[in-house]
Amino acid sequence: MTYDFLQHYWWFLVSLLGALLVFLMFVQGANSMLFSLGKNDEERRMLINSTGRKWEFTFTTLVTFGGAFFASFPLFYSTSFGGAYWLWMIILFSFVVQAVSYEFQNKLGNIVGPRTFQYFLVFNGVVGPLLLGGAVATFFDGSNFIIAKDNLLGSDAGPIISTWANASHGLDALLDPWNLVFAFAVFQLARILGILYIINNVNDEKIRSRASVRLIGCAVLFLAFFLAFLVRTLLKEGFAVVPETGMIQMEPMKYLHNFLQMPYLLVLLLVGVVLVLYGIIRTVRSKTYIGGIWPVGVGVVFVVLALLVSVGWNNTAYYPSNVDPQYSLTIQNSSSSEFTLRTMFYVSFLIPFVLAYIFYAWRKIDSKKIDKEEIAHDEAY
Repeated sequence: MTYDFLQHYWWFLVSLLGALLVFLMFVQGANSMLFSLGKNDEERRMLINSTGRKWEFTFTTLVTFGGAFFASFPLFYSTSFGGAYWLWMIILFSFVVQAVSYEFQNKLGNIVGPRTFQYFLVFNGVVGPLLLGGAVATFFDGSNFIIAKDNLLGSDAGPIISTWANASHGLDALLDPWNLVFAFAVFQLARILGILYIINNVNDEKIRSRASVRLIGCAVLFLAFFLAFLVRTLLKEGFAVVPETGMIQMEPMKYLHNFLQMPYLLVLLLVGVVLVLYGIIRTVRSKTYIGGIWPVGVGVVFVVLALLVSVGWNNTAYYPSNVDPQYSLTIQNSSSSEFTLRTMFYVSFLIPFVLAYIFYAWRKIDSKKIDKEEIAHDEAY
């Protein structure tokens, strides 16, 4: 179990957490359409109680994703979370607003009314996926940061390793049109997942009918944005690492080469795409099929996992610097010590038990579909 193996292992786990996070953003996707799927207070309460059963899974996965990055690749954490803090602070603020909105919209003493908190849920449903998509797109397109490890040895700047090269502190990611293309792809994907989840979880024919109609438009937009970004990424130059020296150089079609040189990732990507298309098409064609969330959800995890692994493995800089390619972060130059990664390797054996608990809790929560009777008589948001 070498240091190199541990670095690749932890990049895989971080990528898996990122893939699971994208799947769990069905909560945000459904909330973004709260007023188009729910036409009255009763229907909106059914939608809110459906996503309200699951929002903790999404928030917990987001925090775990950030924690795993901090523990395994701390230089990325300090560079992105510390330098691009406006981008991440807005994302976190939208998730905090979401949590408050679920808990307080129908509580006694709410002087602003339930509708205000419902607008906050829509805000999180739109802003969360868009900004997270823009942040992930920088793995392919780069960010404006500077790395100066010599500062640890003492300098006029103090022990500050990474700094942002401009005053935008991450918001400049939204000025890159290709980052926006990927951001809108993630947003539409979250909506697709949200629609499929609502169809599966809410037992109301009117809501399911509206959701099926919206699914077609969201699927078309998602495919347009995602395919444009994917084709451009596969054909563009990428940030390659020279193994002997650790230097960064530009390589034509680097990400396409990664998939060809790691065919198991290519297979994972293609299987994921097929599952996503299968789940969407079957849901659109069948009025009785409500299980589309599962093939699409598995497909999304496969696709995102393949993309994230490809951007870190095979001697690739996973967080490129647009200021100077030599500042770019790789899994070799940004990871924790071998002792830390090795210790966490044994801790990671607990992950299957956590997943088993999530599966058990999910099944218990969904033992009964959301309907009007439950909203009227049982405890509800």
